[in-house]
Amino acid sequence: MARIQKIIPFLWFDDQAEAAARFYTSIFKNSKLGRISRYGEAGQEAHHRPPGSVMVVEFELEGQRFAALNGGPVFKFTEAISFEISCDAQEEVDYYWEKLTAGGDPKAQQCGWLKDKFGLSWQVVPAALGELMSDPDPARAGRTMQAMLKMKKLDLAELKRAAAG
Repeated sequence: MARIQKIIPFLWFDDQAEAAARFYTSIFKNSKLGRISRYGEAGQEAHHRPPGSVMVVEFELEGQRFAALNGGPVFKFTEAISFEISCDAQEEVDYYWEKLTAGGDPKAQQCGWLKDKFGLSWQVVPAALGELMSDPDPARAGRTMQAMLKMKKLDLAELKRAAAG
């Protein structure tokens, strides 16, 4: 029996849910589109969407299930919520950074954070960063922090050099 994922991030888009799901599944290698539900006649006085238009798109990225709703322009994404991508190597950081920043907001890039073309915030982070930032030697952790604060896309080699002094 398949295990049911108890918590599923549910993302509210104006009318780009399907485009966003297709964009994200094109970036992550272990991903897939799922069910697509459509608006019908029922409830049109509330949702004001044309019957047959996309309502919810289910998709999966790296084993994590998501749902995307075309809910209208009522709500927008903020940096208060972001998705962190833990990367094993610099090549992986470079890959996700390049793909997710395409068409995004260049002013919203700092310390590994970015905002994609749909306004969703991501953190593209080398997995080793947590270890460097929590080093028991406060001087090493401090140098890592100082180096990180100067970066947009994180550079693992530079972060390690900074930690080493």
